[in-house]
Amino acid sequence: MTVCGERDFATAAAWEALGGAPELVGRVRYTGSGNLGEGPLPVPELARATVGVCALAAGELAAVRAGGAAGDVPPLVVDEAAVATAFVSERHLRVAGRAPVTFAPLSGFWRAADGWVRTHANYPHHEAALARALRLPSPTPEALRAAVAGRPAVEVQEVVYGAGGLAVAVARRYGDPQPLVEAVRTTGERGRVLGAAPSGRPVAGVRVLDLTRVIAGPVATRTLGLFGADVLRIDPPGLPEADDAYADTGFGKRSALLDLARAGDRAVFEDLLAGADVVVTGYRPGALERYGLGARDLLERWPGLVVAELCAWGWRAAEPWAGRRGFDSLVQAGCGIAAACAGPDGTPGVLPAQALDHGTGYLVAAGVMRALAEGGGRGLRFSLAGTGSWLVRGLSQTGVRAGGGGWSAEPWLRETGSGYGVLRHAASPFGEWAAGPSRWGTDRAVWLPR
Repeated sequence: MTVCGERDFATAAAWEALGGAPELVGRVRYTGSGNLGEGPLPVPELARATVGVCALAAGELAAVRAGGAAGDVPPLVVDEAAVATAFVSERHLRVAGRAPVTFAPLSGFWRAADGWVRTHANYPHHEAALARALRLPSPTPEALRAAVAGRPAVEVQEVVYGAGGLAVAVARRYGDPQPLVEAVRTTGERGRVLGAAPSGRPVAGVRVLDLTRVIAGPVATRTLGLFGADVLRIDPPGLPEADDAYADTGFGKRSALLDLARAGDRAVFEDLLAGADVVVTGYRPGALERYGLGARDLLERWPGLVVAELCAWGWRAAEPWAGRRGFDSLVQAGCGIAAACAGPDGTPGVLPAQALDHGTGYLVAAGVMRALAEGGGRGLRFSLAGTGSWLVRGLSQTGVRAGGGGWSAEPWLRETGSGYGVLRHAASPFGEWAAGPSRWGTDRAVWLPR
């Protein structure tokens, strides 16, 4: 057993970044063991700390809603085997007995004339853009390998991005530092007063409008759903989601489709906004502003909201990265992590989990709960690059590593019915979901009664 509180650097650092009272860190205790694999970077420390501060934020919100002070948080225990299992939830998923598709054939590392390129082509429109940009005779790994081999890595990156695809030259150094979390706006207005919450459900009665995709944002909102929130995810009908991705991250929420370019759908969306307590967004900077849905716009119209924004490359990233799309694997490549994890032959490597996605997701959930505990009326920003910066610049400097040892994921795997059939899936480190996800986009765009 490992007992960690004030002496656990990672938990204390993450809690401080979230604005939490430092004396509360000692309420979190870690038990058991979980091994996310060996590597040059302290991924296990990141994993347990982000889950730990999420547990602590939930405890703080529960104490406030019970009429006590934020400091009235009881001792909390986080099981490291549960954390390790949850951080690779997509690997444990089985959909009606079938293993999911995680990375498509054209997603991966490719040797360029002067280095390496990482591509991401899991979605059909990204695969099509990649093939179009590089003029592939066919969308096959062999054709992509040949097209990349004779060109400089940065040239491939820019040509593919210019065509709407996703490719990043593997960097040998870490990118510009990005903060772990930014509190960018506080309105001074309080949100709706929250009464007492049922035990274990500190976010009960809170309405969360989920405008996120893929892993990090959906991990945040499925966690808020487990803690009791009414989470409604809204997607545009022209941007389909992968069924396997939603089967993994769709727990604890409902999912509907709205086209904001249509007057009727926009009116429905405005009604949802008017009833929301929290909005979580996961689109690149500037993407929602054209619809009047940036954090500043939302907080001017509803100053009691909590708005949490998530992006890939960081809100302070230099151009041209600031407004670019990105995924965990691409940020690892562009921020020097893939090079740090390279094998003996120089081939870039990866972290033992999509830790930037999962870790950022738990940080977002923690930030939202802390903001609710403090009354709402604020905007928060997170990024995969910010979590990556913390991993390589903060945690790696301490030299303290979490214990590994033998462990099994089996106690933390469950079988649950869903819109996709029976799912075998990782449990949350915080408890059990009441039901599996519906099918993506099939729910009504309405709030449940409070």
